[in-house]
Amino acid sequence: LNPKLLEYAKEGATLHDAALLDRIKIYEILRDSTKLGKLAIRFHDGDPSLFSTIREQIDKLNLDGISCKVIPGITAILGAASSLNLELTLPGITQTLIITRAELRTPVPEGEKISNLATHGATMAFYLSVHLIRNIVEELLKAGSYQTTTPAAVVYRATWEDEKIIIGTLGNIVEKVREAKITKTAIIIVGNVINPSSYEFSKVYDKQFTHGYRIADKSK
Repeated sequence: LNPKLLEYAKEGATLHDAALLDRIKIYEILRDSTKLGKLAIRFHDGDPSLFSTIREQIDKLNLDGISCKVIPGITAILGAASSLNLELTLPGITQTLIITRAELRTPVPEGEKISNLATHGATMAFYLSVHLIRNIVEELLKAGSYQTTTPAAVVYRATWEDEKIIIGTLGNIVEKVREAKITKTAIIIVGNVINPSSYEFSKVYDKQFTHGYRIADKSK
């Protein structure tokens, strides 16, 4: 979480660093503050719908009769894409974005192994995994849909003032990340949308394409 965001906290607000707390303590703070009539905010980085544990928090609150509202944010892949001027779903290359993470101590479902997901050849974004980038590259290449020449990018602290961008290929991105000494707080993006040799223009804005707001102009 960018500490500058905490400058917007209301004067007199009590702040707790969730990184130092377990789920029970976090919940107790939310519950007890609410029962005292206070506004309790569980401030997640990025967007709370991705890798955030909000489901377990919401369910526990509901059991205690406490309602809550989820406020959307900007997740790392969107911030990173903005910094890279990327269109993640580029016509003629891919219309699919796969968001996942590498497994280590926390497993992923069997069907979601990197080598399985990589068979689609889509744009892939890896959260919480830059320290495992060597493993990721090995699994991607094993699938056969990506080659050592496939573009790859790593964005450290996307949209922060100290943001770092590393662009390479699956053949050299591991070494580039190692040289930059990036081991956390970064997102990995893989796919030909990063450096497309060619792509197709969108049909939506083709004058000869009819859609719900415009009739095609067939004149030449």
